[in-house]
Amino acid sequence: MKITVNINEKLDDVEINIHCSQMTPSVENIIAMLQMINQQMSVTKDGENYLLDVSKILYIEALERKTFVYADEAIYESKLKLYEMEERLCKSGFFRVSKSCLVHLQFIQSIKNDVGRKLRLTLKNGEQIMVSRQYADEIKRRLGVTK
Repeated sequence: MKITVNINEKLDDVEINIHCSQMTPSVENIIAMLQMINQQMSVTKDGENYLLDVSKILYIEALERKTFVYADEAIYESKLKLYEMEERLCKSGFFRVSKSCLVHLQFIQSIKNDVGRKLRLTLKNGEQIMVSRQYADEIKRRLGVTK
């Protein structure tokens, strides 16, 4: 990979151009990381409101009509529905792995085939998440895993 920085004092904003021969998982990862810069989400914990950096979120899960946000250091709750979270975060490296869960792709440590064409993801913190059959092929593609 080649990185070039051009400084032009006449520019009003930062502009990033990516030149590549094809869209690969690595290129998708770079784009997702760039989109996450300075992105925050409002969450609550113990009645207190927090602004959480999206880059610190491991996964998001909907349980009993509530949306929980799992970060390495704590579990928060969000007022947003899971589909609203997906709309906001799909371009920031998050992927739906089941009807009730979104996973931050950068925190996936390993992937293993499981019973019934499901997948088992192990996150960098050791937690395991099941990927339903419906999303298995697409997550393999996104992660660059061949069949």
